[in-house]
Amino acid sequence: MMNIDLEYYRTFYVVANTGNITRAANVLHMSQPAVTQSIKKLESALNGTLFVRTKRGVTLTEEGKEFYKYIKQAMNFIISAENKFTELTNLEVGSIKIGIGTTLTKEFLLPYLEDFHKNYPNIKIDILTYLTTDLMPMLRNGLVDIIILHLPFKAPNDIQIVKCCDINDAFVVGKSYIELTKEKIPLGDLNKYPLILQSTPSNTRVFLDDFASNNGVILKPNMNLASYNLVVEFTKIGLGIGFATIDYITKELKEKTLYELKVVPSIPKRGIGYAIKKDSIPNFATQKLIKIIMEDTKKRN
Repeated sequence: MMNIDLEYYRTFYVVANTGNITRAANVLHMSQPAVTQSIKKLESALNGTLFVRTKRGVTLTEEGKEFYKYIKQAMNFIISAENKFTELTNLEVGSIKIGIGTTLTKEFLLPYLEDFHKNYPNIKIDILTYLTTDLMPMLRNGLVDIIILHLPFKAPNDIQIVKCCDINDAFVVGKSYIELTKEKIPLGDLNKYPLILQSTPSNTRVFLDDFASNNGVILKPNMNLASYNLVVEFTKIGLGIGFATIDYITKELKEKTLYELKVVPSIPKRGIGYAIKKDSIPNFATQKLIKIIMEDTKKRN
């Protein structure tokens, strides 16, 4: 492949279109000698003549006409690429593939998606709801652009995780167990009552089991449920003690369909964050969604 400055091709293209060095110089914002010099350098590199000078300007040689056919196609591709890039940067077109669990979709992501879609309605949004452990290989293979996840989470070395905000968790009960809310309960004593927890390997369950284990307790749930929402609903109707995120049940606490238990030791904060690949730059749609989320959570933090 010849090592030719691509600007020479652009100069050739404009000169061929205008048929005049002076007009080409005006279009290119170059001096006439600079345009002439670029054409000479291109002809020298190609080892052939592209133009013939006439009284009215310049005309293509037969070889130049054949060369122009290909340069015109190349320039059209470049112009199309520039236009497409502009559309992408302006978020007039594009797509974003988000990996996330169902709970986080409902309790965290929806308001941001509403805002994003309102401002960028032409961006295609794909939501893939799986466990975070299943989403990580999809992120690494490019099947999703970003993962929204509960923290902490031990990610592979090639994945970058950024925390957006803190959240608080608690053991909760319905009215049937309201007596338990009157005093603090040692963590180990929770096994004396029916426990309703999310199934492993959900992030929430892993977090809870690690917290209990670090305090010398192994929790033994009577019900292991795949859905966080079911944990909340089963707890509300009095089937036992559930584990919920306070930030997600503000309505239930206000309406007194759920009550928070005071447990010793207290449950530490955890977080919500996003994961992207370290070795790649997110597309413009993903960057914009991240910006929307981070600006809002920064205000709330």
